Amino acid sequence: MAKHLKTFTTRVSGFLSPRHTVIDEDGKEIGVIQVRRNRLGMIVSGTWTPEKGEVLVFKRQPGLLRAQFACWTEAREWLGSSIRPGVMRRTVEISTGAKSVRLVPRLALGRGWRVVGAKSALVAQIDHGWLNRGAKIETFKKFDLELLLFSYFLGGLALWESALPTALEAVDRGTPQTARG
Repeated sequence: MAKHLKTFTTRVSGFLSPRHTVIDEDGKEIGVIQVRRNRLGMIVSGTWTPEKGEVLVFKRQPGLLRAQFACWTEAREWLGSSIRPGVMRRTVEISTGAKSVRLVPRLALGRGWRVVGAKSALVAQIDHGWLNRGAKIETFKKFDLELLLFSYFLGGLALWESALPTALEAVDRGTPQTARG
Protein backbone atom coordinates (compact mmCIF):
# COMPACT_ATOMS: atom_id res chain seq x y z
CA MET A 1 0.00 0.00 0.00
CA ALA A 2 1.16 3.55 -0.66
CA LYS A 3 2.61 5.70 2.09
CA HIS A 4 0.03 7.91 3.76
CA LEU A 5 0.36 11.69 3.78
CA LYS A 6 -1.90 12.63 6.69
CA THR A 7 -3.76 10.72 9.35
CA PHE A 8 -6.82 11.89 11.25
CA THR A 9 -8.82 10.15 13.98
CA THR A 10 -12.38 10.73 15.07
CA ARG A 11 -14.04 10.49 18.45
CA VAL A 12 -17.83 10.09 18.48
CA SER A 13 -20.15 11.13 21.29
CA GLY A 14 -23.93 11.14 21.47
CA PHE A 15 -26.43 8.67 20.07
CA LEU A 16 -29.34 10.19 18.14
CA SER A 17 -27.46 13.32 17.10
CA PRO A 18 -23.82 12.25 17.29
CA ARG A 19 -20.87 14.63 17.35
CA HIS A 20 -17.79 13.47 15.44
CA THR A 21 -14.71 15.27 16.74
CA VAL A 22 -11.86 15.19 14.18
CA ILE A 23 -8.32 15.09 15.58
CA ASP A 24 -5.12 15.56 13.54
CA GLU A 25 -1.80 13.69 13.82
CA ASP A 26 -0.60 15.98 16.61
CA GLY A 27 -3.61 15.22 18.80
CA LYS A 28 -5.17 18.64 18.20
CA GLU A 29 -8.92 18.91 17.61
CA ILE A 30 -9.53 20.54 14.25
CA GLY A 31 -13.33 20.56 14.27
CA VAL A 32 -16.63 18.76 14.84
CA ILE A 33 -19.22 17.20 12.53
CA GLN A 34 -22.69 17.43 14.09
CA VAL A 35 -25.29 15.05 12.59
CA ARG A 36 -29.00 16.01 12.57
CA ARG A 37 -32.03 13.75 12.24
CA ASN A 38 -35.67 14.49 11.49
CA ARG A 39 -38.65 13.39 13.63
CA LEU A 40 -38.62 9.94 12.01
CA GLY A 41 -34.95 9.37 12.84
CA MET A 42 -33.60 9.75 9.29
CA ILE A 43 -30.34 11.69 8.93
CA VAL A 44 -31.13 14.91 7.07
CA SER A 45 -27.97 16.97 7.46
CA GLY A 46 -24.59 17.41 9.03
CA THR A 47 -22.54 20.49 9.89
CA TRP A 48 -18.74 20.70 9.97
CA THR A 49 -17.63 23.39 12.41
CA PRO A 50 -13.84 23.80 12.33
CA GLU A 51 -11.71 25.43 15.02
CA LYS A 52 -10.79 27.97 12.35
CA GLY A 53 -11.99 28.16 8.81
CA GLU A 54 -15.25 27.86 6.95
CA VAL A 55 -18.33 26.02 8.19
CA LEU A 56 -19.64 23.30 5.85
CA VAL A 57 -23.17 21.94 5.59
CA PHE A 58 -24.01 18.46 4.28
CA LYS A 59 -27.68 18.47 3.20
CA ARG A 60 -29.89 15.65 1.99
CA GLN A 61 -31.15 16.35 -1.52
CA PRO A 62 -34.70 15.53 -2.55
CA GLY A 63 -34.88 12.11 -4.14
CA LEU A 64 -35.49 8.49 -3.43
CA LEU A 65 -31.93 7.18 -3.53
CA ARG A 66 -29.85 6.85 -0.38
CA ALA A 67 -26.64 8.85 -0.01
CA GLN A 68 -28.04 11.69 -2.09
CA PHE A 69 -26.40 14.63 -0.30
CA ALA A 70 -24.73 17.89 -1.27
CA CYS A 71 -21.84 19.70 0.42
CA TRP A 72 -22.19 23.48 0.75
CA THR A 73 -20.21 26.21 2.45
CA GLU A 74 -22.03 28.51 4.84
CA ALA A 75 -21.84 31.19 2.14
CA ARG A 76 -23.87 28.87 -0.17
CA GLU A 77 -20.99 27.79 -2.40
CA TRP A 78 -21.52 24.27 -3.77
CA LEU A 79 -18.52 21.98 -3.21
CA GLY A 80 -19.88 18.61 -4.27
CA SER A 81 -22.74 16.16 -4.28
CA SER A 82 -23.17 12.44 -3.97
CA ILE A 83 -25.45 9.79 -5.33
CA ARG A 84 -25.71 6.05 -5.05
CA PRO A 85 -26.11 4.79 -8.61
CA GLY A 86 -28.34 1.86 -7.69
CA VAL A 87 -30.36 0.61 -4.76
CA MET A 88 -28.33 -2.60 -4.43
CA ARG A 89 -24.89 -1.08 -5.13
CA ARG A 90 -22.58 -0.26 -2.24
CA THR A 91 -20.54 2.40 -4.04
CA VAL A 92 -21.29 6.10 -3.67
CA GLU A 93 -20.34 8.49 -6.48
CA ILE A 94 -19.12 11.93 -5.33
CA SER A 95 -18.99 14.68 -7.95
CA THR A 96 -17.23 18.00 -7.45
CA GLY A 97 -17.52 19.42 -10.94
CA ALA A 98 -13.76 19.33 -11.64
CA LYS A 99 -13.09 15.79 -10.44
CA SER A 100 -15.08 12.88 -9.19
CA VAL A 101 -14.31 10.16 -6.66
CA ARG A 102 -16.05 7.02 -5.49
CA LEU A 103 -16.60 5.73 -2.00
CA VAL A 104 -16.21 1.93 -2.06
CA PRO A 105 -15.98 -0.63 0.77
CA ARG A 106 -12.56 -1.80 1.95
CA LEU A 107 -10.83 -4.72 0.27
CA ALA A 108 -10.66 -6.75 3.50
CA LEU A 109 -13.28 -7.83 5.99
CA GLY A 110 -14.09 -4.98 8.38
CA ARG A 111 -16.04 -1.75 8.56
CA GLY A 112 -14.61 1.08 6.50
CA TRP A 113 -14.42 2.77 3.13
CA ARG A 114 -11.89 3.68 0.46
CA VAL A 115 -12.02 6.95 -1.46
CA VAL A 116 -10.97 6.14 -5.01
CA GLY A 117 -10.26 8.72 -7.71
CA ALA A 118 -11.22 8.12 -11.32
CA LYS A 119 -7.63 8.39 -12.54
CA SER A 120 -5.57 8.65 -9.37
CA ALA A 121 -6.57 5.32 -7.76
CA LEU A 122 -6.63 5.21 -3.94
CA VAL A 123 -6.95 8.70 -2.45
CA ALA A 124 -7.93 7.97 1.17
CA GLN A 125 -9.06 5.17 3.45
CA ILE A 126 -11.48 5.37 6.37
CA ASP A 127 -11.20 2.49 8.88
CA HIS A 128 -13.73 1.88 11.64
CA GLY A 129 -13.28 -0.77 14.30
CA TRP A 130 -15.86 -3.51 14.79
CA LEU A 131 -17.06 -2.21 18.14
CA ASN A 132 -15.73 1.32 18.63
CA ARG A 133 -17.46 4.31 17.09
CA GLY A 134 -14.38 6.33 16.15
CA ALA A 135 -12.41 6.03 12.94
CA LYS A 136 -8.93 6.39 11.49
CA ILE A 137 -8.73 8.39 8.26
CA GLU A 138 -5.59 8.15 6.13
CA THR A 139 -4.91 10.17 2.98
CA PHE A 140 -2.57 8.82 0.29
CA LYS A 141 -2.76 11.66 -2.22
CA LYS A 142 -3.41 15.37 -1.98
CA PHE A 143 -7.13 15.70 -1.32
CA ASP A 144 -9.30 18.56 -0.09
CA LEU A 145 -10.16 18.28 3.60
CA GLU A 146 -13.73 19.35 2.83
CA LEU A 147 -14.26 16.42 0.46
CA LEU A 148 -12.54 14.04 2.86
CA LEU A 149 -14.97 15.06 5.60
CA PHE A 150 -17.89 14.77 3.19
CA SER A 151 -16.73 11.22 2.34
CA TYR A 152 -16.44 10.38 6.05
CA PHE A 153 -19.97 11.69 6.65
CA LEU A 154 -21.40 9.67 3.73
CA GLY A 155 -19.56 6.51 4.79
CA GLY A 156 -21.00 6.83 8.29
CA LEU A 157 -24.53 6.65 6.88
CA ALA A 158 -24.10 3.05 5.72
CA LEU A 159 -21.27 1.83 7.89
CA TRP A 160 -22.41 -1.77 8.35
CA GLU A 161 -22.80 -2.16 4.58
CA SER A 162 -19.03 -1.81 4.29
CA ALA A 163 -18.28 -4.78 6.59
CA LEU A 164 -18.00 -7.28 3.74
CA PRO A 165 -15.17 -6.82 1.21
CA THR A 166 -15.93 -5.29 -2.17
CA ALA A 167 -17.17 -7.36 -5.06
CA LEU A 168 -14.55 -8.51 -7.57
CA GLU A 169 -15.87 -6.17 -10.23
CA ALA A 170 -15.46 -3.16 -7.92
CA VAL A 171 -12.01 -4.30 -6.76
CA ASP A 172 -10.55 -4.13 -10.28
CA ARG A 173 -11.90 -0.63 -10.85
CA GLY A 174 -10.92 0.73 -7.45
CA THR A 175 -7.55 -0.82 -6.70
CA PRO A 176 -4.23 0.93 -7.24
CA GLN A 177 -1.89 -0.64 -9.80
CA THR A 178 0.55 -1.81 -7.10
CA ALA A 179 -2.09 -3.87 -5.32
CA ARG A 180 -3.26 -5.63 -8.49
CA GLY A 181 0.14 -7.10 -9.21
